[in-house]
Amino acid sequence: MARISEGDRQRVRELFERHLEVGLHHGAQCAVYVDGELELDLAGGQANAGDESSESALPTTPDTRHVLFSCTKPYAAAALHALVCDGALAYDDRVVDHWPSFAEAGSTKASTTVRHVLSHTAGLPSGDIDRRPELWDDWAAVVERLEAMEPVSPPGKRPAYHSLTFGWLVGELVRRVSGSPIERVVADRVFDPLEMNDTGIGLRDDENGPVATLTGFDAFDGCRDLEEGLGGHAEIADSFNSEAIHRAVIPAANGIGTARDMARFYACLANGGELDGARILDSEVVETVTTLWAATDEDGTLGRPSRYGLGVWKGGTSTDPFGSLTPSRVFGHSGLGSSVGWADPAENISFAYVTNGVREETYEHVTRASALGDAVRLAVSG
Repeated sequence: MARISEGDRQRVRELFERHLEVGLHHGAQCAVYVDGELELDLAGGQANAGDESSESALPTTPDTRHVLFSCTKPYAAAALHALVCDGALAYDDRVVDHWPSFAEAGSTKASTTVRHVLSHTAGLPSGDIDRRPELWDDWAAVVERLEAMEPVSPPGKRPAYHSLTFGWLVGELVRRVSGSPIERVVADRVFDPLEMNDTGIGLRDDENGPVATLTGFDAFDGCRDLEEGLGGHAEIADSFNSEAIHRAVIPAANGIGTARDMARFYACLANGGELDGARILDSEVVETVTTLWAATDEDGTLGRPSRYGLGVWKGGTSTDPFGSLTPSRVFGHSGLGSSVGWADPAENISFAYVTNGVREETYEHVTRASALGDAVRLAVSG
């Protein structure tokens, strides 16, 4: 029996369409699972706005693939969690136990554990590789730079969001333990069992687009300086629109997929790691993953409150993108000013909102994502 009435369904749809009408983004998808069933699968707007090479507008459909930015991180982490389920490694193993060249014996860095990596407390939040997109398709070069990095804080001491290094650290651990590249392990252990047929980490050689064209928007208020990094939203969008980035393997940032697949992933985790007869993680591991392991009022990278599980963000802060007054039990992840996915295990709800418009993360994106998330919560509770 559906838990969302037709009237409530229409109210969510109207808000979704309103976001398009006022120009928060050119195209978007929203998908919701309740009690393991797909209750909403919305899509609208244009997939290729701003793409001057396109001769005609492409509508955004539920099947349109989007760049997911950091919404990729929980997918990559799930591959590592699957290896924990296999007994191939443990969260309190040192990274050097599986990747000896990661650090010199006896060094501070050598004390880094798998749990530190997954909870953004490894002390390696960024490096020169973050600003070298021309090297992102060279896995060996990335690994070499990770091995050369020194922690900016002792492992386990300070939460600091690892924007890109998270994915490469997790990916190399997966490769060292399993013998297979991260994109293959995620496909085998997560995407294929859950029939997430439109999602991958990057595009593989046998896959073609189209991928929705990203557009970077200026901040509405124009009063905040852009943080250092790749540049403004327009520059970031241009970079991630490139074929080279689509074809690379960037496990923290270049997942390509749909809201429907993302909501299905979180529906599985909300249900203890199993959905429709497919189990990707043991329920005990899901419980560990979604437990709060690190928290701070001022994240070393983000400069705002953060709460980390193991590869997921936890709700319960005023700045998270999961809705206003989010219960602390909620977990999920956001992708740079554009997308968000989350699960509420107590209510057995999962939600995904994917757009092709990159907006200011802390204010504009959180506001639109929270508004739609709140509408869904009200619809389910109503």
